[in-house]
Amino acid sequence: QVLLVESGGGLVQAGGSLRLSCVASGRILSINDMDWYRQVPGKQRELVATITRGGSTNYEDSVKGRFTISRDNPKNTAYLQMNSLKPEDTAVYYCNADVNNYLSLRTYWGQGTQVTVSS
Repeated sequence: QVLLVESGGGLVQAGGSLRLSCVASGRILSINDMDWYRQVPGKQRELVATITRGGSTNYEDSVKGRFTISRDNPKNTAYLQMNSLKPEDTAVYYCNADVNNYLSLRTYWGQGTQVTVSS
């Protein structure tokens, strides 16, 4: 069993910053890509940022230059540093990881953390 737990969400004013963390635990041999998604009510979940095991990153256009994804492989942890936050960044943010759990390669999701940006 593998568990992903996000933390770091909260309420912040526009222009502020938050740092999200995602810790993976359990039977983990290795983790390939780790991603951050976000979802607002009534809309599809959207990919915000991706980081490979080797550290290559990719971002959704609206967050480029404001968000930074990083990871600590020995700690099985991914981070999302969010700066210059805007009200439209308000969403539930989810962590996603492709995990080799000794039996197979599976995709796991965290439970989500709420980010609210006030204007």
